[in-house]
Amino acid sequence: MSKKRILVVDDHLVVREGLKLIFETEESYEVVGEAENGEKALILIDQLKPDVILMDLSMPKMNGIDVIKNLNQKNNTIPIIILTTFDDNNLIKEGLSLGAKGYLLKDTTREELIRTVDSAIRGEVLLQPEITKSLFNSKKENLPGNNSFNNSITERELFILQAIARGCTSKEIAFDMGISERTVKAHLTNIYSKLNVASRSEAVATAIEQGIIHIEK
Repeated sequence: MSKKRILVVDDHLVVREGLKLIFETEESYEVVGEAENGEKALILIDQLKPDVILMDLSMPKMNGIDVIKNLNQKNNTIPIIILTTFDDNNLIKEGLSLGAKGYLLKDTTREELIRTVDSAIRGEVLLQPEITKSLFNSKKENLPGNNSFNNSITERELFILQAIARGCTSKEIAFDMGISERTVKAHLTNIYSKLNVASRSEAVATAIEQGIIHIEK
């Protein structure tokens, strides 16, 4: 079985080296390239055609947001996972709205890293609860008490939104709710339509901004 190819994009050498060390011991993955800025990343993406991209947002020359916008213009669907810190809330939300498949803290555990990459390649999104909580808290003071979305979201849809904000997969949600994964996906489709979004990450970002979901401390 061929290994899945990873491109690491971050302006900090220690982050790139740390990620390479982790994936060197993984049978299913290999780091095929690394870039310290967005301009180099775009060149390597065209050359290497990676299966997944781990990318910082705050970088010199061209930041991660501009890289994602550039790829979207080219209809490039390579899954992107945002590497971030707690002080990047606005960039995280913009990245998710543009279609990033999730986000990870730079000091995340090995298990969480592999789990998130696995999910991104399968087309799913895993959202790290610590960052989701940080995003929510940063928006909390500016949220309206009521909005038009709240009245249209059903209890089941709200449960699913809360679950994906905690990082649950469709399989885990289906088990908890006693329904099939297919039914979970049908609920997600309805949620996307009501929130006018196209992905799990964008749904959570919008739900946080609108005050639809509450992340427990």
